[in-house]
This record gives sequence, structure tokens and C-alpha cells, in this order.
Amino acid sequence: MNFQQLRSVREAVRCNFNLTDVAQALHTSQPGVSRQIRELEQELGIELFVRAGKRLTGLTEPGGHVLPIIERVLMESSNLRLAGEEFAAQQTGVLSIAATHSQARYALPVAVQEFWERFPQVKLNLHQGSPRQIAQMLLDGEADVGIATEALADIPQLVALPCYRWTHAVIVPPGHALLQAPLTLQALAAHPLITYDAGFTGRTRIDAAFAGAGLEPNIALAAMDADVIKTYVQLGMGVGIVASVAYEAERDTGLRAIDAGHLFGINETKLAVRRGGYLRKYVYAFIESFAPTLTQEVIEQALAQPDAVAEA
Repeated sequence: MNFQQLRSVREAVRCNFNLTDVAQALHTSQPGVSRQIRELEQELGIELFVRAGKRLTGLTEPGGHVLPIIERVLMESSNLRLAGEEFAAQQTGVLSIAATHSQARYALPVAVQEFWERFPQVKLNLHQGSPRQIAQMLLDGEADVGIATEALADIPQLVALPCYRWTHAVIVPPGHALLQAPLTLQALAAHPLITYDAGFTGRTRIDAAFAGAGLEPNIALAAMDADVIKTYVQLGMGVGIVASVAYEAERDTGLRAIDAGHLFGINETKLAVRRGGYLRKYVYAFIESFAPTLTQEVIEQALAQPDAVAEA
């Protein structure tokens, strides 16, 4: 049994049983992948995959039981390598952070700058994506830390910890009618709205608030990026709903903001790490810089709780 055999099985599942894609992912040949899988099956004495001729079409029942074990073995082999590198080079390495645009643009800069000043030899990789993409990057080992408001707490293989709370703001041009009276859902529903795509930056709460009031909002435009939303509000296309942190009066001089916390509630951004993953000392340092309540001790205690979403 060897790691290449285990990787071949794992990638076969990740690549939807397409051996050509598996070979490309592992930088080898398709016959080589088939041989690795067959040799492992022979050693284990079971068939891991359902086959139609030479094609793989799914996992067998034994394969479904074996796959999580293979995933754990490969994860621990990665942890072993990282642990060795940790002691060989305490101040060097790579820190990969996955975050939504709003987090990367508005919440992360101070912590990233502090980390860069403290660990100048550590290379920073900042990935942006949807909450689901962030979760997948964590699961695939492509990111050490994931930061988002949506989705992360729903993945049992991740430990999601609360970082900070925030509310939405309604943004409009100066002199807009919504500035003249208390803000209500009914008043908002009378205007075309520009806000986040589904699954981004508290959009779930926005939709739930309108649905709870029996209202159908007129979403004229949806985007991942608060800067894009603000641009189209300034063009007069509609009323914007963004995270309050995305509005700064000194910078956004052509816009006005109205707090909408009473309409859409309080949102909670979470920081997630992969359960069972190995975190280097500088990863803990970055996390604590971003969210001071998330000390190494708090994170380690959360990681020790196998099935629960941790609370800081």
C-alpha cells in the first residue's frame, strides 16, 4: 500500500470517476491510475468502485466505508509534513486565507498588515470566492483559514468560530426619499434594490426578512462585491443594501447610509479551519490578530470537539 494508490482513489471520487481527469490532477497516465487502484483493491481484498467495462461509475458499499479512512490517512500525512516544516522553519512558509470579497476588502487589511510586519518571511495567499467555494478550499487543503458570514458553520468537517457581528446598511444618493422617513421593509420594497448574490454577506437574512413580512423585493441587480453595488447605486439604478462596514462617509461622498439592523438583524462572520488539519504557529498568530478572542487555546479546544460548532 502506498500514498499514490490512496491519492488515486481520492482523486477518482473528486473527479467524478473520470480517470482522464484523475491522471491530469496527479500528473500521471490513465493506465497508471487504473493500475494503482487495482493494486490497492487486490491488497485490501475488496472492490472499491463500481465499473461499467473499463469505466468507473461510482463507489461500492465497501468503497464508501474505506474512502473516509483514505481521506484521514492523506490528511495526517500532510499534517506530518507540516509538523516537520514547522520545527525546521518557525518563521517561514505559506499562509493561505480564503475569504469573500467583503471580508478581504474591508475586514482583513489591518490583520494582514500586522501579520506581514510580524512574519515578513511568510508568503501570504489571499483567495476570494463564495462561502461554498471557501468551504471547499478548506476541505481540499488549499486554504488554512476561511472567513465568511454564510455556509461555513454548516460543514461538519470544519470548525467555525464567531469573529465579529455586523449589520446591513441601506445606501442611497444624497436627497433620496428614504432619507426623509423611518426605514421600513415596505418602503424598501417600493424601490429597485441592488444587493449581494444569494449566499453572500448576509443575503439569507435579507431574503428572510422580506419573506417574513409577506413582501417580494424587486432585486434589480445582485453582485458579490459591495464596491460594484455602490457603483450602480450612484448610477441611479436602485437602492443598495450592503454590509455596514463597506460604507465610509469620508470615502463614499456621493452616497448616504441608513442603518438597517432593525430590519435584517445582526449577522455574524465566522472563521473556519479544517477539522483534523495541522495549524502552524503563525496561523494561530494571524487568527488572533484578526479576532483577538480566538486564541490558540480556544481554537484547540474547538478542534477537540468532534461534532459541534464551536462557540468562542
